[in-house]
Amino acid sequence: MRQAIVALASGVLFGMGLALSGMTDPVRVRAFLDVTGAWDPTLAFVMWGALLPMGFAWMIVRRRTRPVVAEAFHLPATSPIDARLISGAALFGTGWGLAGLCPGPALAALAIAPGPALVFVLFMMIGFGLFRLLPTAR
Repeated sequence: MRQAIVALASGVLFGMGLALSGMTDPVRVRAFLDVTGAWDPTLAFVMWGALLPMGFAWMIVRRRTRPVVAEAFHLPATSPIDARLISGAALFGTGWGLAGLCPGPALAALAIAPGPALVFVLFMMIGFGLFRLLPTAR
């Protein structure tokens, strides 16, 4: 139960940060990606604002033997860079550039602009389902 509460609180804090910084606005995100036009560096500042405290958090976590609200750390295994990863990254980047949203901001945007965000989230869920249908590399 404590894990679920911490996860929910973390998600709410993340969503509030995205909404407060304006990163749920696709126009602002697209302006960051438009480096040859009317470039808006706001997203870079938001990223740095997230990376700095995360760096300190990792320094603290590395010293711990176990998490605060779990029995053990569950870190993903490292996997090689392959065609599946590269094509997934390219598809993600294309969708981000076209829609101006990625999964986190899209979910946060459901509370702010549910119409456009719902369309994005619906297609994102379809993409998740299609990914599960694809064969995995051995």
